[in-house]
Amino acid sequence: MKTKFEPYQGLIHLVFIIISILMVLPFVLVVIISVTSEASILKNGYRFIPESFSLDAYRYVLETPEIILQAYGITAFITVVGTLSGLFVTAMTAYVISRKDYRYNRITTFYVFFTMLFSGGLVPVYILITQYLHMKDTLFALILPVLLSPFNIMVMKGFMSKIPQEIIESAKMDGAKEFRIFFTIIIPLSKPALATMGLLISFTYWNEWFNAMLYIDNQKLVPLQLLLVRILNSMEYLTSNSEFSSQMGINLSEFPNNSARMAIAVLAGGPMLVIFPFFQRFFVKGLTVGSLKG
Repeated sequence: MKTKFEPYQGLIHLVFIIISILMVLPFVLVVIISVTSEASILKNGYRFIPESFSLDAYRYVLETPEIILQAYGITAFITVVGTLSGLFVTAMTAYVISRKDYRYNRITTFYVFFTMLFSGGLVPVYILITQYLHMKDTLFALILPVLLSPFNIMVMKGFMSKIPQEIIESAKMDGAKEFRIFFTIIIPLSKPALATMGLLISFTYWNEWFNAMLYIDNQKLVPLQLLLVRILNSMEYLTSNSEFSSQMGINLSEFPNNSARMAIAVLAGGPMLVIFPFFQRFFVKGLTVGSLKG
C-alpha cells in the first residue's frame, strides 16, 4: 500500500537533512584544511575551497612512516584485544546482576554503581599498576585500566533485564547449565547491546593516550594517540621558540603548523569514522532498547 506523503513529513526530513549537513561540514573542513598550504591558511583563513593545495602537513607527520605504522599496530592490537575482553567481562557481569533469582542482586548492583561515583585516584592506581601488578612498559597497562566500565555494565544490565526469564527457565528444564545458557541464548539475544558496547569500548581504547603516557617508556609500545600528542607538542615548541627554529633551519612561514594539526586529527579519527557506519544500526537499537533502568 502506498502511504500518502504529508507536508509535515517533508518539513521534518528537510530539518534533519540540514542538521546532518551541519554536523558533517566540520569534518569536511578538517580534511580540506589538512591538505591546504600553510601560506593559504595564513592569508585567507579556513576555507572550504582553498587557494592552493599542499600535502606538506602529511609529509611532516609521516616523515618516519615506520614509526606511525608501528603505533597504528599497537593501537589496533589493544583496541581489538581490549574490546573483545571488555565485552566478555562486561556481558558476564551484567548478566549476573540482571538475573532476578540472584540473591545478592541489589547489593552487587549498588557495588557496581558506587564505583561510578568514586574512584581510587591517580596515585593509588599508578602504584597498583607499577608496583604490585608490575605492568609498566607492557601492553597490559594499556588494556587493564579501562577493561571494565560500571556505566557499560549498567547499560548492558538494562538490556539483559528485558530478556524474558521464562527462556532461561525453559533452558534449565531442558538440562542446560549456566554457561551454555549464557553463550547459546543470552549472547545471541544481546547482539544489539553488545555491538553498542563494543563500539563505545573500541572508541575508548582507540583514543587512549593518558595511560600510555603514565605507564609506557618503551618507544616500541607507544600507541598512535600518544605519538600524535608528542608530534603536536613538538610543533608547539617549534612555533613558540622562533630562535631555536631558525637555528634548526626551519622557516616558520612555511612550516605546516595549522594544517598539520588537522592532518593529525584525520589520522587519529579517520579509521573509526570508517568503521562506525557498519555498526550504526546496532548502535541506535542498543541505546534505545538497553536504556538505563534501576
